Amino acid sequence: MRGSLKLITGLLVAACSQMATAQQAPTNPYNGNKRFEQLETILPTPNTYRTASGSPGKEYWQQRADYDIKAELDDVERKITGTETITYYNQSPDELPYLWLQLDQNLFKKDAIGANTRTGGIAGQASFQQFKDLTDTKQYGYNILSVKDAKGNPLKHTINHTMMRIDLPTPLKSGASVSFSIDWNYLITEYYGRSGYEFFAKDGNVNYFIAHWFPRMAVYNDVYGWQHKQFLGQGEFTLTFGNYKVALTVPNDHVVGASGELQNPAQVLSAEQLKRLEKAKTATRPVLIVSQEEAEKAEKGKPTGKKTWIFKADNVRDFAFASSRKFIWDAMQVDVEGKKVWAMSLYPKEGNPLWGQYSTMVVAHTLRSYSKHTVAYPYPVAYSCHSTSGGGMEYPMISFNGGRPEADGTYSEQVKAGMIGVIIHEVGHNFFPMIINSDERQWSWMDEGLNTFCQYLAEQEWDRDFPSRRGEAQYIVPYMKTDPTQQVPIMTNSENIMAFGPNAYAKPATALNILRETVMGRELFDHAFKEYARRWAFKQPYPADFFRTMEDASGVDLDWFWKGWFYGVEPVNQSLETVEWFGIDNVDPVAKSEAAKKEAEAKRQTMSNIRNKTDIPKTVVEENPDMRDFYNSYDRFATSEADKKKFEQTMASLSEDEKKLVNSNKNFYVLNVKNKGGLPMPVIVKANYEDGTSEVFRYPAEIWRLNDKEIKKVIPTDKKVSKWTLDPFLEIADIETEDNVFPREPEQPSRFQVFKAQRQPQPNPMQQQQKAGAVQGAKN
Repeated sequence: MRGSLKLITGLLVAACSQMATAQQAPTNPYNGNKRFEQLETILPTPNTYRTASGSPGKEYWQQRADYDIKAELDDVERKITGTETITYYNQSPDELPYLWLQLDQNLFKKDAIGANTRTGGIAGQASFQQFKDLTDTKQYGYNILSVKDAKGNPLKHTINHTMMRIDLPTPLKSGASVSFSIDWNYLITEYYGRSGYEFFAKDGNVNYFIAHWFPRMAVYNDVYGWQHKQFLGQGEFTLTFGNYKVALTVPNDHVVGASGELQNPAQVLSAEQLKRLEKAKTATRPVLIVSQEEAEKAEKGKPTGKKTWIFKADNVRDFAFASSRKFIWDAMQVDVEGKKVWAMSLYPKEGNPLWGQYSTMVVAHTLRSYSKHTVAYPYPVAYSCHSTSGGGMEYPMISFNGGRPEADGTYSEQVKAGMIGVIIHEVGHNFFPMIINSDERQWSWMDEGLNTFCQYLAEQEWDRDFPSRRGEAQYIVPYMKTDPTQQVPIMTNSENIMAFGPNAYAKPATALNILRETVMGRELFDHAFKEYARRWAFKQPYPADFFRTMEDASGVDLDWFWKGWFYGVEPVNQSLETVEWFGIDNVDPVAKSEAAKKEAEAKRQTMSNIRNKTDIPKTVVEENPDMRDFYNSYDRFATSEADKKKFEQTMASLSEDEKKLVNSNKNFYVLNVKNKGGLPMPVIVKANYEDGTSEVFRYPAEIWRLNDKEIKKVIPTDKKVSKWTLDPFLEIADIETEDNVFPREPEQPSRFQVFKAQRQPQPNPMQQQQKAGAVQGAKN
């Protein structure tokens, strides 16, 4: 601690009162009040559609669009041809003279905004794919063949890149509906992370993962009117709920999974497959509907015709499907809060053994975990489909997920954890945004961030040692350390986000975990988060609805938190600058004199005085008694009778409680904490006592409300403290922990590794063990 023990003269109450007053009277301008102001001027004004509590208002409305789609997959040309009938219900209070639809496949047209606005050069080494993308001459994007009304008459329409406006002959009145049809086709692109095909050169087959594949209604709502921002590739989809009936014609050796329940299993499955599907209804482990041996046999054959798979999906915002002759298919039914739900997986042999062991079991766990934290999963099925070795992508009831073992069937722990994590994440997207239907084109964090937070909870419930990459406060520190000019607030439009992963996924997920663990506590947070999901299930929430609901349902003022974490880019950086140690002076004159005497004697033990004892045999006063007077024999530390009497009178005037306080030998530590980063957060400090025990003191973020730069806090203890530590459990994402300890600890030495300029790829641990076993077997 800084200095030695300081004694506080007088009563404890007076001393503490003086200290508190001193730290609450800053003389410099601070932003504390501004940081803790309400968000009233930032959030939209509540109205009859969206209330101040964060609930849908009494006049809340949203549109609906039903689809009847017939489409065929051409496995030779890698092309989809389709016709659809859309019935659009105008449930708004407005008349609509025209309708807007999304043409997302036009992202791949040569003149697309998304393609033409991508930037970057060519480094010394460039991939073949980079040049292929730049020189591909295929004409991608939609060919819109016709747009007709219910009577077959042409409807005037205008295409604006990834959007299409249909002009209605007469405005669509409030409460009315209109039906129209569109015929179209397009060439399927290679899988680009959201949709496309994966080609397997070894056997010449293709897996199809088909999404944003048909013209879809844009959203019209009370917030933006028509949400028709162009699709540039990063901001995902804003969609309207409706009912779907989809007939998919594919080669007759393909297996198909889709958003919805299969309506004609007897027409597309063999008798044996139907038996397996029936068995899977009561199984506790996944049952193979199509085995690896059957899939491998199909890989080597050729289709002899076509089959049409019919699916039905009610109250969904989108529809996607996967199709291939390479697919292994396993399934089981899982109980989700009293309802039986199909958990299914589709994967090629290249996904085994990982996918057969884990995928469907992870789907089942995800449905249970998310239902517990949000709303019960309402749909009849959830698919996990193994796409390329990269990340994943989500759609209602179906997701495309990466995570592929080596060709020899081995895999690293990182690949396994990555696969489980991505399946949890993408299946979890069924809740955000497929049920709680946020606007991904505008606010990526409302689906990616909230979903990543729930993913973290599900991962920890899956395996106690699961290596989650996002969620814990300490994992966001590297991003929070980056130059503020290279960051944007979480509250940034999806297409304008720099560092998309840290910003849209990790930072909001971390913020929610900090709310749950540190700011609000689990009980208050969990209730409020579940209430948000309940209020906005099958509706379209926006940020203000989330912010307001979390406060309304918890009774916790969080405006300061939303300001700092969601509207700003400042980091958390608290510093424990100094610690002063005080004790109570109980005014006992005898004890005071003895302490003063000991202190004076200690101060005389200097090197000069020690050496003078031998170098100066006798002083002048010692040699000549005439030089002595009263002060040479006066005991300046003696206690006078007057002082003793005054002490007795003071003690007699105290109550019993005051006497106990004065004689308690309490320690009082004054901690001087600075907010160097700017983002106010709770102050959490751990005291390590000299006897080996410890204690944690927690102070809410409002401690900064009058002075957001520096505060002093008096902490009384019964024991002496040997060390103080700020943020001892790494809860607040402090970007600099070296100044969190007092007294300061020496810095750890930097470490470095010596390695060759080019390191050869190392086998994963499974391969190493197999190799070691083979060598041992050869020796034996």
